[in-house]
Amino acid sequence: MTNRPKPQPGILEIAPYVPGRSQAAAGQKAIKLSSNESPLGASPQAIAAYKGVGDHLEIYPEGSSAVLREALAEVHGLDGSRIVCGNGSDDLLHLLAQCYIGDGDEAVMSQYGFSVYPIVTEAAGGRIVMAPESDFVASVDSILAAVSERTRIVFLANPNNPTGTYLGASEVRRLQAGLRPDVLLVLDSAYAEYVTTSDYSVGVDLVERADNVVMVRTFSKMGLAAARVGWLYGPAHVADALNRIRGPFNVNLGGQLAAAAATRDVDFTRKLARYNAQWRDWLSAQLGSNQMRVVPSQANFIMVLFAEPAHADAAFEALLAKGLIVRQVGSSYGIANGLRISIGPEAAMRAVADVLKNMVFG
Repeated sequence: MTNRPKPQPGILEIAPYVPGRSQAAAGQKAIKLSSNESPLGASPQAIAAYKGVGDHLEIYPEGSSAVLREALAEVHGLDGSRIVCGNGSDDLLHLLAQCYIGDGDEAVMSQYGFSVYPIVTEAAGGRIVMAPESDFVASVDSILAAVSERTRIVFLANPNNPTGTYLGASEVRRLQAGLRPDVLLVLDSAYAEYVTTSDYSVGVDLVERADNVVMVRTFSKMGLAAARVGWLYGPAHVADALNRIRGPFNVNLGGQLAAAAATRDVDFTRKLARYNAQWRDWLSAQLGSNQMRVVPSQANFIMVLFAEPAHADAAFEALLAKGLIVRQVGSSYGIANGLRISIGPEAAMRAVADVLKNMVFG
């Protein structure tokens, strides 16, 4: 065999992340409903801030994302010194794993949790442990039962991707109370802006009173997916550890300024949440029939379950033929009979409903 540089053991065994499809057939105009992007685009204030960066491309951004941390602290009532920003929330998940997982360590996640968690865990030399869910909802009891003496992190996407389900604040508190103090609970609140239920907490309350909880957020779902900006709020000791190893300029200037403007544009964020709730609930009601089940969602997408995997494949192809691109969740999440449909423009939502309601499954 040729003598050449080799990756660390286990790297080539990691299944890479597979993004949602983004193109339809050649020459066909596509409506992308596969990546849970903002249904209303970005805040006009964020767009204006981003455009203003063009005259300063030769200058490094401020390394700590101070302008963004200041905006986040102001709007959310947080301690800015305990906020760490990243190149998307994925960047922060990688940093957390690098800091707290080593060879032979374990991280626990729910059965259908975000598919990046195994990647970051295994890349750090650890092993991911899946805790069974109950009807596509994370189970606190299952997660706690999966924790061992080797566990260093518990990842909880809340609401979860791709199911859209969530755990209420009392269940998250019960989860934290059941963990050893040396196990880090990572609350991935990527879809927090879209939650409408009253018993949900983004996790700030736990971060404030516990030394082993961090909350991870993103701007990708609220109109800034192209800018790649995420942020984390955690104990001072966690922020200190992450700041020691993160890239010195890991958030570009356009991302910092656009995200700061988006943070302060609370009216747009509320408008986004109202629009999403209206069409998420409408589409769920429309599709809850014809051999389809819609899993109740608190995110900006719904997961539709079909009686058989073949029905899900047929539905995907029927939507694709109309230029409507949704996400098949079989290969990445093992839900072969499911499709994940992002909430998008009104015309697209009506078109999705028309296609699926009129399908005949053999």
